[in-house]
Amino acid sequence: MLLLCYSRMGAGQITIAAAADLNAALPELAAEYEKQSGNSAKLAFGSSGNLFSQIQNGAPFDLFFSADEDYPRQLVEAGLSERSSLYRYAVGKLVVWVPASSSLNVEKGGIKILLDPAVKKIAIANPQHAPYGRAAEAALRHFGIYQQLAARLVLGENVSQAAQFIESGSAQAGLIALSHALSPSLKGKGRYWIVPANAYPPLNQAAAILSRSSRKQEAADFLTFLKTRQAIEVLKRYGFAIPEEH
Repeated sequence: MLLLCYSRMGAGQITIAAAADLNAALPELAAEYEKQSGNSAKLAFGSSGNLFSQIQNGAPFDLFFSADEDYPRQLVEAGLSERSSLYRYAVGKLVVWVPASSSLNVEKGGIKILLDPAVKKIAIANPQHAPYGRAAEAALRHFGIYQQLAARLVLGENVSQAAQFIESGSAQAGLIALSHALSPSLKGKGRYWIVPANAYPPLNQAAAILSRSSRKQEAADFLTFLKTRQAIEVLKRYGFAIPEEH
């Protein structure tokens, strides 16, 4: 499922398929890219696995930003993306998040607060195609509580939808991206605990230019912009670790 979030017309427009954890940071980056270059970006957000499938089936994207670098690597091997363009732009972080109204002390109790009887539903992204869902499941297993909580899990199509489930009250807690916890839509509306990085496989995130793109130069320009200090500061503000600093 695609969520078209942001579109502005410019001199040359690229279409970017992007992991859902970028839905706050990437529009900000795209707006700055347009200001500097005169080109624009249309953003389509979804789970990395679903976007990967759409690209395999011929979806007309120029750039792919994945929350799991394996997906763009597979596209490179299949000849569907440019090997020289493959770029690890960030490392994602997973958090346990509860609404501000919750009585659960997530800051002190960490992931174990999910065992509280008051937590009837726990939102995570679907592990079948969402990297943050796989990370959430791995973290629950790491702490030895997956079997106790499996029946309480509700699966979002992507990590954005998992966050929406908690915000709407459909779930009392969840495991979501730190970038969502820090986004304008959720910041101040809840509290969170950062899951230790050793509790789940690294969320190494990578981008690549798609081979069928007719806007390869503009796409390359966007990746060049992404490596600037200004762009890196935006990613860090949303909680992403930068690979060379990680």
